[in-house]
Amino acid sequence: MRVASALLAGGLAFALGAAAWLGVRDAPRAPSPTPGASATPTPSPPPTAAARSLALGITEPNPNFLWPAGREVAAPFDRWRESLARIRPAYYRLMVDWRVLQPGPDAPVDLSAHQSGCMRAERPCAGWAGVREQLRALAARQRDGGWDGMVVITGTPDWAAQPAGGCERPGTALRSRRVRGEALPAYRRLVAALIAAAREEGARLTYWSPWNEPNHPYFLSPQRSECDRSAPSGAPVMYAELARAMLSELDAAEGDQRLVLGELAGLTEPTRHRTTVAEFIAGLPRDLVCRADVWGQHAYAGGADPVDEAATGLADQDCPRVPPIWITETGAGTPPEELSAARTFGDERAACAELERRLADWYEDPRVAAAFQYTLREDDRFRTGLVTTDLERARTALGLWEAWGARGSPGDPPPAAACGAR
Repeated sequence: MRVASALLAGGLAFALGAAAWLGVRDAPRAPSPTPGASATPTPSPPPTAAARSLALGITEPNPNFLWPAGREVAAPFDRWRESLARIRPAYYRLMVDWRVLQPGPDAPVDLSAHQSGCMRAERPCAGWAGVREQLRALAARQRDGGWDGMVVITGTPDWAAQPAGGCERPGTALRSRRVRGEALPAYRRLVAALIAAAREEGARLTYWSPWNEPNHPYFLSPQRSECDRSAPSGAPVMYAELARAMLSELDAAEGDQRLVLGELAGLTEPTRHRTTVAEFIAGLPRDLVCRADVWGQHAYAGGADPVDEAATGLADQDCPRVPPIWITETGAGTPPEELSAARTFGDERAACAELERRLADWYEDPRVAAAFQYTLREDDRFRTGLVTTDLERARTALGLWEAWGARGSPGDPPPAAACGAR
């Protein structure tokens, strides 16, 4: 099955890899680190888009790649954390699986559950103490500058899922269903728990996104009540409820928390099961869109670039300020056809060259302010990472991201010929 963009790549890969990052428990338990005692660093200025500028970001769940030098990390994870540091990300994207963290509506949010650090059954493994340790490692990195945290929530708990209905794909799981209205208070408690944990661990979580890829049925189903591609999409209405619930907690909390709307799969052609970028934005309430500090968009090399569609939709909302677009998931490689419409490249250098062209285009585009690689360690079911799953070697694209990271600032020009052989 071909999806109409390079969309779900990372988002679906995250969901398929949840067992690898959030539930496999066959590796030795790593000792919990001691939280840093220093004050939370000052947040960065509000994001803006400008011609000839591109900041970098990363999604990588395993904190053993995040810890700075001085923290003992098992080999070969220690080798690749140095490579990640050379990318010098301005932003770190933390994906939070609600379904794993809150097994019941009245259960406490468990942010310390041990994770194996394997990629599903693939080794090597280096475990960590849940979201808490991710936040501790992030805080340690932030003390040296950069790495502003961005939270993205995904995964409907079984108890929070609406019953089957509308136009759903066969085999739709509860984790993909829309959230019941009565579960929204529990969703707010999740947001509040994350805010509190970040404060306790000294991490800066400035950017907050209500849901991952809400225009794709793997993450929010059903998209339409009738199995007709011209039927109205109900996804924006459900998403708006989640966004308002998140905003309630962000507005009530101390500190600087900013809203990232969207996180959309880069769909540009409608189907009965999926919603395009344009129709999703058009279906959002104007007052909500105008609250957004950032618009999050996914776009993989080898697939359609949805920036024009997103920018036009945002402009049509006629807000006093149009939010900058962040490409919060991108990459290139050999994704399986059933998971992505991103073209499968014949070799790593060709994949790197296509990604290099895309990054250069976004650098020149005044509407785009940042691009995030998904991920450092490659998902064995979605091969767009920078290091092989077995951690034996780097992909060619790692050199590209390192070269971009070596620039002095986001406004410095793209590196030349960064996709040479490694």
